[in-house]
Amino acid sequence: MTYRYGPEVDEDGVRFRLWAPGADAVDLLIGDRALPMTDRGGGHFELAVVGAGPGLAYRFSIDGGTVPDPATRRQKGDVEGASVVTVPPAARVSKPARPWHEAVIVEVHVGAATPEGTFAALAGRLDHYAALGVTALELLPVADFPGARNWGYDGVLPFAPDESYGTPDDLRRLIDAAHERGLQLYLDVVYNHFGPVGNYLPSYAGAFFTDEFSTPWGSAIDFEREEVRAFFVENAAYWIEEYGFDGLRFDAVHAFEGPGRRLFLDDLARRLRAIDPQPHLILENDHNEASLLGGGSAFDAQWNDDFHHVFHVALTGEHEGYYRAYADDTAKRTARVLAEGFAYQGEPTPNRDGAPRGEPSGHLHPRSFVSFLQNHDQVGNRAFGERLAELAAPERLDLACFALLLSPQIPMLFMGEEFATRRRFPYFCDFEEEFGQLVREGRRKEFSGFSTFSGDDIPDPLSPSTFESAKLDWSETWTSEGQTALARVKALIGLRKTHIVPLLAGAFRGADASAEGGVVECEWRFDGGKLVMALNLSETEGPTGVGRSDPVAAIGRVEPGRLGPWSGALWRS
Repeated sequence: MTYRYGPEVDEDGVRFRLWAPGADAVDLLIGDRALPMTDRGGGHFELAVVGAGPGLAYRFSIDGGTVPDPATRRQKGDVEGASVVTVPPAARVSKPARPWHEAVIVEVHVGAATPEGTFAALAGRLDHYAALGVTALELLPVADFPGARNWGYDGVLPFAPDESYGTPDDLRRLIDAAHERGLQLYLDVVYNHFGPVGNYLPSYAGAFFTDEFSTPWGSAIDFEREEVRAFFVENAAYWIEEYGFDGLRFDAVHAFEGPGRRLFLDDLARRLRAIDPQPHLILENDHNEASLLGGGSAFDAQWNDDFHHVFHVALTGEHEGYYRAYADDTAKRTARVLAEGFAYQGEPTPNRDGAPRGEPSGHLHPRSFVSFLQNHDQVGNRAFGERLAELAAPERLDLACFALLLSPQIPMLFMGEEFATRRRFPYFCDFEEEFGQLVREGRRKEFSGFSTFSGDDIPDPLSPSTFESAKLDWSETWTSEGQTALARVKALIGLRKTHIVPLLAGAFRGADASAEGGVVECEWRFDGGKLVMALNLSETEGPTGVGRSDPVAAIGRVEPGRLGPWSGALWRS
């Protein structure tokens, strides 16, 4: 596509462009030279530099101050440094054709996935994921952020991969290496806010934002402006077209505010659906808007927090904070999540002052939901970043993994979960001290209402040691516990491929579920047959009315008409 933002390279040189509606004049800075840019009207400035090419460092000067290009494709020297002209390589590895219903995803943080924390190092681990049977890795945001370490949600230069992970070419090589192994790569992108450090847009493009709405990160993005919508639509298309990503996950679309919200979502989907092959498009949306999913919708699926919440309560017994909304009759809520996707479909929620949440979702195909037991949010936003292997008994966790990988919803693991790591994933960042202290205080305040939180022993999010503690220890894959977990996950993914995936390719004909005591039973009907799952989420033996014949998969003690504690079975017909 033709991009209106960022440098445009052709055979004659480079055309530099900047939307700066708040500036009277803009200069292009190349070394010691300040070159006046032409005002094309509407806040658009541009300048063609004959003979310029890839590798050229540049900045913009506005009213005596210097700023990077907000659409720079590469940034040198962190967010305060110089922007660098790049061009994509011509030859690329062809993408694997993997339909969405086959998806088994692992969420990965590039910086914490390996000791080196780089794109190149992650490429060296791809055989592990291919051998496991997963189909895709989903990368946490890689857009340039301040400092040397970050989850990625404080990015301020959304077109530039962060320098700490490697170069743009390193990222392309990672994607090509994944495609060579039949793996897909998805990317988490953040369009609801910019990070708090290194974002210069308010100084010269205040029209990017509106004070009419507020968000947890300050002024809202003004999606009513076509220029703003185009900036992010181009960014999404850029990752697909110029890098070869196979899909995108859109962070917190519930934080898009105002009437421009649906305009933006429509623009985004329309542009991306015109790409061939079409990328997979995934939402994070706390509003549980079923109307954005399924049927003729442009979006394939939504992260299903409700799946996580019901199983987390069942596994750990925790009931504070947002878990309070899932602590009453957890088995019944689990049954609804398995059969219909969302636990809350318009009902009032106790942790939201009784406000309703969600829309009816029982009509949606199960592949409209990405389900998980752990992810960066649910682990890292705990005070200490504990994983379920530390919080739940092994037999409980085994049953939950059975349900995750053999239910017809799309499963997602969090890196290291496949080998049952106990390595914590605490929140980390690398802000300068003044702002960093505000982050420290905010973390303590956030967890002060939890009875198990003592206050002073929370890991310091700014300390390099906190980041190091979050990195995977790959030696765990060779321990007896790690080998057992890997074998179990690999076997379940194999069963999924044989018994679940073929049904997901066809039409969904509805589901029914029930809960009696701690026993949950669910039946899903498809054109090609039906699946029946029974789970006993309790410490006592329970009766089940399903399973007259041998199940295709079972865990724990399963007998005709009876399930032992923390046992489960799956039947297909």
